[in-house]
Parts: sequence; C-alpha cells; structure tokens
Amino acid sequence: MKILKSEKAFTLLEMMIVLLVISVLLIITIPNITKHNGTINKKGCEAFVKMVQAQVQAYEIENKETPKDVETLVKAMYLNENETTCPNGEDIIITEGKVSTINNGSSSDED
Repeated sequence: MKILKSEKAFTLLEMMIVLLVISVLLIITIPNITKHNGTINKKGCEAFVKMVQAQVQAYEIENKETPKDVETLVKAMYLNENETTCPNGEDIIITEGKVSTINNGSSSDED
C-alpha cells in the first residue's frame, strides 16, 4: 500500500509577500479613516444643534418665552445634563432663541 503525502504549504517567501500586501493596504486606509473622523464629528454636531434648536422651539411654545441659556432647558427637562456639548467637544449656547456652538472663544452659528 502506497501512502501519498501532500506537501502543499506556504513558503516563507509567500507569507512575507502576503504580509507586505496587507501592510500596504493598512498604510493606505488608516489615514483616510482618521481624515473622515473630523467630518463625522462635524455632521454629528450639526445634527445635535438642530435637535437643541427644536427643544428651544418646544420651550417657546409651552412657556411663551425663549430660554435664556442651555441650563434653562436642562432645568425644564428639555435636555439631559450631559447634553450640553457636541460630540466634537464644542459647547452649545443659546442667544436670542438661536442655538450655536462655541469652542475656544470662537462662535459659529449652526442654524
């Protein structure tokens, strides 16, 4: 009886080529992922500002006045205490019924 041995396996050179290809793909994709992270946070902040603006309008309808600041919305239970900043770290402020963000002393309207 003859036993057939199949000696099919990857050689060291083939494994190194596969690792090289995987490394090149990672080097290409990682910078793209980190570049889009800022865009994702910006879009999340814009959506959050619109949600807070809707809460300001609901407060105006029920109380017949505009809220003075974000703390007024928190006290009236329109927002949770941990909902006063955007996902990217910018603070939410309310001026004359308009919601905007502030970060490091600079303000930007998001309406």
